Amino acid sequence: MSTADAPVARAPELSGPAPRILAISAPYYRQVVDGMLEAARQILTQVDAELVVQEVSGAYELPQALSIAAAAAQKFDGYILLGCVVRGETDHYEFICASAMDGLMRVATEQVLCVGTALLTVDTLAQAVARSHETGSNKGAEAAVACLKQIALKRALA
Repeated sequence: MSTADAPVARAPELSGPAPRILAISAPYYRQVVDGMLEAARQILTQVDAELVVQEVSGAYELPQALSIAAAAAQKFDGYILLGCVVRGETDHYEFICASAMDGLMRVATEQVLCVGTALLTVDTLAQAVARSHETGSNKGAEAAVACLKQIALKRALA
């Protein structure tokens, strides 16, 4: 399925209290990440979620920030990670993308966290803009839905 034909994102049914969500964003490409954050915010309002937003320098720092957040005194029901890496002329792209995604999955599974991830790994900035626009499919909205579905699963199995 491509971004163009993805279904419109909608918040899932969620039992219990309104969730508290931490969005960690790496706004190197501010327009792209802000577009995804706004779409995530729209999904979260459907379940009256409380949203706290923190920024980090770049995609490489997202796993570190998630680990710090998981160990912090403030507690969250779920986490949304937002960022964008655009392929350049060197192999730096492969290292950053693999390290960031592997790190996020490792922290999420080891800490048993409810996570939705929208870390765009694209060849061009135009591809990133297409996935973060206000209209049509938006990866930030999809990350919010994924996070809420993980919270629903965790609550259902508690």
